[in-house]
Amino acid sequence: MDSNLDVSIFQIDLAHKDKEQNLNLIDKLSDHISSSDILLLPEMFNTSFITNDISIAEEMDGPTMRWMKNLAKKKSASVVGTILIKEDELYYNRLLWVNKNGGVQYYDKSHLFSLAKEDKYITKGKNKIIVNENGFNICPLICYDIRFPVFCRNQDEYDVLIFLSSWPEKRIDAWDTLLKARSIENQCFTIGVNRVGRDFSGYLFPGHSLVFDSLGNPLLDMANNKNMVQQVVLSKDKLQLQRRQLKFLNDRDSFIIN
Repeated sequence: MDSNLDVSIFQIDLAHKDKEQNLNLIDKLSDHISSSDILLLPEMFNTSFITNDISIAEEMDGPTMRWMKNLAKKKSASVVGTILIKEDELYYNRLLWVNKNGGVQYYDKSHLFSLAKEDKYITKGKNKIIVNENGFNICPLICYDIRFPVFCRNQDEYDVLIFLSSWPEKRIDAWDTLLKARSIENQCFTIGVNRVGRDFSGYLFPGHSLVFDSLGNPLLDMANNKNMVQQVVLSKDKLQLQRRQLKFLNDRDSFIIN
């Protein structure tokens, strides 16, 4: 029997520091989803991408986490997104993976975006995670991580690579190219979730949320600037067939990432 993963991608215009407005928008869009395994939200979905105002940070048991758990239960799906988290007097751009039963796994952004001084206020993460959903091993990462192929490298036998992002229009060609490259070199499904609209500084974000298969073929292309949610179904059987036919990962170099 074919093993599938139904993924919902939220490509949304984020209001600056307005958590209530952003969460209400996601709630409204989620009403269009009758069934899905995973709901994917852009980077810092509750505030928009902000690096220099740590007052927006929440504790792990804060209101946005409670909202995520409620949405996961309501939709019987995992809800995945990043927010600014305060922990032990440090601040993290933390990806939260909340499953339908309320369980939480998290990944802290490893590559901090120095051009926006993210590294001045936020603590660098150290470890990737692998999450299993419906028999798929999934590696969730954050935005700027995509530019570092050694870090993204498929040493963990994952099937799906995810990037939750806030990626501006002026560098969108790089986003499109890097997503496709990560899928080909790692022989995996690659999903990029990007926001739309303008941020507080006037930067434009054009969407371009994308899904590629392990050969770099597009499965979903949201190349527009509209608030929307779209679903895509990934097939584990098709992925395994492609890997059996083209055993590129068997020829990987062996090294350790410190």
